[in-house]
Amino acid sequence: MVRILGSFSGSGNTFFKKNSGYFNILFQPPETLAANRWLRHYWALSPGSTIEPTRPIMAEAVPLLVASQDLSNRKDSTMWFRNLLIYRFSQPVPFSESELVDALEQKAARPCASQETHTLGWTTPWGRHSENRVEVSNGYWLIAMRKEERILPGSVVKEALAEKVEEIENRDARKVYKKERDTLKDEIVMSLLPRAFTRTQTTFACICPAEGWIAVDSSSHKRAEDLLSLLRECTGSLPVRPLNVKIAPAACMTQWVKENQAPEQLQIGDDCELRDTSEDGGVVRCKRQDLASDEIQLHLSAGKQVSQLMLQWQEKLSFSLDDKLTLKRVKFEDLLRDEAEENGGDDMLSQLDASFTIMSSTLSELIPSLTNALGGEDIPQGV
Repeated sequence: MVRILGSFSGSGNTFFKKNSGYFNILFQPPETLAANRWLRHYWALSPGSTIEPTRPIMAEAVPLLVASQDLSNRKDSTMWFRNLLIYRFSQPVPFSESELVDALEQKAARPCASQETHTLGWTTPWGRHSENRVEVSNGYWLIAMRKEERILPGSVVKEALAEKVEEIENRDARKVYKKERDTLKDEIVMSLLPRAFTRTQTTFACICPAEGWIAVDSSSHKRAEDLLSLLRECTGSLPVRPLNVKIAPAACMTQWVKENQAPEQLQIGDDCELRDTSEDGGVVRCKRQDLASDEIQLHLSAGKQVSQLMLQWQEKLSFSLDDKLTLKRVKFEDLLRDEAEENGGDDMLSQLDASFTIMSSTLSELIPSLTNALGGEDIPQGV
């Protein structure tokens, strides 16, 4: 696996250019350009993503990529979640630590087969530094789901299909209609998949069986649901639901900004998003602004609600809370990072374990504090 590190340029058949925040790789094998115009296309890859340069669509073109993405190459040998989606177990956790280890071993992460669009499996949270698929520290369990998917841009398929349709219509002097086009498209996708690049994404989750919650390091509900579904498939049972509160987060955040004060050791930051409650209402995004200013208060008086708000908690971490109870842009402050560095020493595994332990115990304090600030946890009747 290789990681896109930056924008490259140079002579030869392959070059890179940066466009709209993405690194696009353009392969131009001179021996194929004239005969196959559809080969000229872009691979759009986000900076920091990974690809596997097996056999690209463009035959012998070789990408100029360097550096493996692995925990062994991380400059920051620590474990701090950057986003949080929190789920609550509605029953006691139905598996033990040893049972979880055995379950995850049955669904280990693996590469995509030639005709697979993606695979999901469990990998080791500490990468090559540990063979454990479940890392345990002070009663907290850390797991990591790896998704590998083949990158086949729609523009590539569209251009290849257009070339094929044009060839048939010119050769047979007839029109290619929708049903035949759909069949041709499926054939093109199946022929290109084995030669497409692959990209991997790793999603971490922390389970606290004693307190009955699981926190996923993602702001994407789809990715979190993928992880929970895979965990449910492996363990046979996973009675979880999203963390719910008694008062809508938007209502609470709006009131906090109006009063310029938040409860439960929370402090209001200087970023927020204001949204009109009407169907076609506008959105105002404020960054590095005094939220107690007359301008912000005027928007609130006009009926807008706070849909996202930057908050700081106990001077330990800051985060952006949205109206769906998602915590984004989570940043653990230097106080905790310094403590982890001191406790972990010079060994990388010890550093990872120390940071994970401190992060998890901090979440154990944050979750009840945040739910109390939002009117308390809303527990369904009968649970």
